[in-house]
Amino acid sequence: MARLQEMIEGYRRFRETGWKRERERWSQLAEGQSPKVMLLACSDSRVDPGQIFDAKPGEMFVVRNVAALAPPFETSGGYHGVSAALEFAVTQLEVDEILVLGHGFCGGCAAALTGQFDEANHGEGHFIAAWVEMLDKARERVSSSHPKLDREAFLAMELEAVKVSLANLRTFPWVIEREAAGRLALHGGHFSISEGRLYLLDEAEGEFRPV
Repeated sequence: MARLQEMIEGYRRFRETGWKRERERWSQLAEGQSPKVMLLACSDSRVDPGQIFDAKPGEMFVVRNVAALAPPFETSGGYHGVSAALEFAVTQLEVDEILVLGHGFCGGCAAALTGQFDEANHGEGHFIAAWVEMLDKARERVSSSHPKLDREAFLAMELEAVKVSLANLRTFPWVIEREAAGRLALHGGHFSISEGRLYLLDEAEGEFRPV
C-alpha cells in the first residue's frame, strides 16, 4: 500500500500541475489520438521515453517490452501483443516513423548474452528465455567478437538487439510496403543511462552516433 499511496500522491501533483497546464490538450485528446511516431522501447523503469524526449501527451505511440524487441512477422496461433500494437500504429494511426530505442545496462540483453534463463523450462524465467531467444544469433556474433563478458560485450549486445528489431520490423508486409513507398521511416537508437546521452544508428555505416 505504501507504494500505491506514493503513486496516488504523484497523481494529485499531476492533477494540480501537468493536467491543468495541458487541460485544453487533454480535451482534444479525449476525441482521439494522432501521433506521428511509434516508439518501441524497453520496460526498464530507468528509461522513460516521455521523459527522455520531453514529449507531450499524445505525441508518441509507445510500446514497451523486455529489451525493446520487435518479433518477426508470423501468423501462428498465440497472443501477439507487440505485433498487434505495431499493426495498429502503422495501418490505423498511420505513423510516419518508428524508433527502436535500446538502452544501457539492459537486463533483457544481459540475459540473452549470458543465457541466464536458458534452462528455465517452465519455471521462473521461462517466458523471459523464450522472448530473448530472438537474440540467439546476435549472441553468437557478440560472443565471437567479445569472448570476455565485459561492459563492451554487453553494450555490443544492446546495439545488436536494436538492429535485430529493425530487421524483424522489415518482415511485416505493411511495414515493407510503406517504407518502400517512402511513407514510413525506421530508426534505431540507444540511450546511455550513465551519460544521459542518445545515440542514433546510421544504418548505412552500421554505427551508432551521439546526437
